[in-house]
Amino acid sequence: MASNFQAFLNNPVGPKTTHFWGPIANWGFVAAGLMDMMKKPPKMISGNMTAAMCVYSALFMRFAWMVQPRNYLLLSCNASNET
Repeated sequence: MASNFQAFLNNPVGPKTTHFWGPIANWGFVAAGLMDMMKKPPKMISGNMTAAMCVYSALFMRFAWMVQPRNYLLLSCNASNET
């Protein structure tokens, strides 16, 4: 059990790296988008902001896939945002 936790801590995309904390912070965009969608009527949601978020998420999905080691946490975050 301790060795699994130690392996997680020392992983190239573990909590000691920006490969971990960047996607964790990025989930704020997903939460903000969901809250915005739930609270506002559809005609109040900004089309420009939605388009910008879609482009941003698509670019970072590609980045998360191409970077080595692959950052599945960032990929899942941006795929959720894109959806």
